[in-house]
Amino acid sequence: MILLTLLIFSLIVSRAYTKNLRRSVENAPRTDRSLAKLSPESAAQFPKVSVIVPAYNEAENIRDCAIAILESTPLSVDNLEVLIVDDRSTDDTLAIGQTLQQHLNDPRLKILAGQPRPTNQYWAGKNWACAQAVQIATGDFLLFIDADVRLKPGAIETAIATAETEKIDLFTCMPALVCECLAEWLVQPIMFNHLAVCYDFTAVNDPSKTDSAFAGGPFMLFRRSAYEKIGGHEAVASEIVEDVELARRIKRAGLKLGLYSGSNLASVRMYRSWSALWEGWTKNLYLGANRSWGLMVYMAAIMFFIYPMPWIGLFIILKQIISAFPLSSSVFSLPSSFFLLPSSFLVIIVTWQHYTLRRLGAEISECPTKYWWLGGLGGALVAAMAIGSAIKTETGWGWTWRGRTLQIKS
Repeated sequence: MILLTLLIFSLIVSRAYTKNLRRSVENAPRTDRSLAKLSPESAAQFPKVSVIVPAYNEAENIRDCAIAILESTPLSVDNLEVLIVDDRSTDDTLAIGQTLQQHLNDPRLKILAGQPRPTNQYWAGKNWACAQAVQIATGDFLLFIDADVRLKPGAIETAIATAETEKIDLFTCMPALVCECLAEWLVQPIMFNHLAVCYDFTAVNDPSKTDSAFAGGPFMLFRRSAYEKIGGHEAVASEIVEDVELARRIKRAGLKLGLYSGSNLASVRMYRSWSALWEGWTKNLYLGANRSWGLMVYMAAIMFFIYPMPWIGLFIILKQIISAFPLSSSVFSLPSSFFLLPSSFLVIIVTWQHYTLRRLGAEISECPTKYWWLGGLGGALVAAMAIGSAIKTETGWGWTWRGRTLQIKS
């Protein structure tokens, strides 16, 4: 009876979650790639954009990222500058960037050696590197992307044209998701789906809903005037989840925020190992939920009932069948087996729902449904990340990003 009750609750939660994800996916605005086509006349009037890439220990990413930016657009040095800021890396990021600059000899590309962080003020994450780049940037638009992002052809022109057409002050998007190692396949599609549910596109893009704000750090395009109005990265220097805080400030200032599905603009491979996944998501989740223990417990519970619960139910059902089989030629003749048939039916329905969730998410992330049947394990890992994020943030124990100790804003 307990198992049947838990499975019924699992089905209710799963159906509601799927409904919310479907609504978010259907309402996600898409960009029009035809806007990227520039005539010689329109190119001459195109606003200048500064693409800023903060890089800390990105030796495996920085070369491909820079090349993808330059190859994604025909914009000349009059309309485009690419500023890659090495944030005092301990690997070969700076050397690789400088070598690439010499090899390409592209006047649009500038490699900057970041300065030491101020001792009288705490700067978290990439905020200091971004602030340094802005000081020398000359663009009317500022496009911040991460080193693990790969721009697609026409991405810059499309994003700016969309911002101009829709009068958007901060254009941000959810790029296509790239997964390679098993840990990524287990966690990332589920996490992207959860972001789409929590930050519904319609609510985020509604100027009247100032409490619903989100920006994806991998791709943030600001009008320079709007960026300066909210104080830029200097105003959020101590914020760990600076992208969401910048989005909140945009809406509070009465400026327009635009969250789009951006799989046709860029792709991102955020974390390349289990350790990187754990460090990255436990850094962000709790703060992204405004340090709410309740939301983290709620997230963990939702993940548990949607993903591991049906598999736990299947295990219990199989165990009961195996243990009962030697005692009776018909399992269902036993009184205790009365609930096995409906429980089995519910297990099948909720487990198949995992595939539905992955398929819906793929409409935004373009991430295939590969390994969808390992959703039980993936959901358990995401639940653990939610609780781990709250514990690590509040205690400071093991709360780092690429070896740098993080400090919570008091």
